Amino acid sequence: MTSDAGSKAEEPGRGLPDQAAPGEDAPRIAELQEEIGQLKEAVTSHAVVDQAIGMMVALGRVTPDDGWTVLREVSQHTNIKLRNVAEMILVWGQKGDLPPDVRTTLEDTLDRYGPTSLPEDSPPPR
Repeated sequence: MTSDAGSKAEEPGRGLPDQAAPGEDAPRIAELQEEIGQLKEAVTSHAVVDQAIGMMVALGRVTPDDGWTVLREVSQHTNIKLRNVAEMILVWGQKGDLPPDVRTTLEDTLDRYGPTSLPEDSPPPR
């Protein structure tokens, strides 16, 4: 018994239905490469923002949700992209440098949301 399935796969010019002819893949490859680049940037941006939220939690004594809100409000009030505000805050944590307008807005915003009390600040249970 012979199967003609194998012979069809070997016929010139015949490929799987979803395969494009050579050269037709270039636009799709470029599109996928751009999407990969955007996803890599999003992952990096997310990590930077998460670290800045962590600094707000630790230094500002706010909840993580409030830390996010603080970053968002500072971004809106200074007209600086949130990711850039987060990067500035990370540099501030490392070097102590923060533009005066961003620092003032950050301090004012943190004052509105914090500090929350730490467990050791709570009265002892009865």
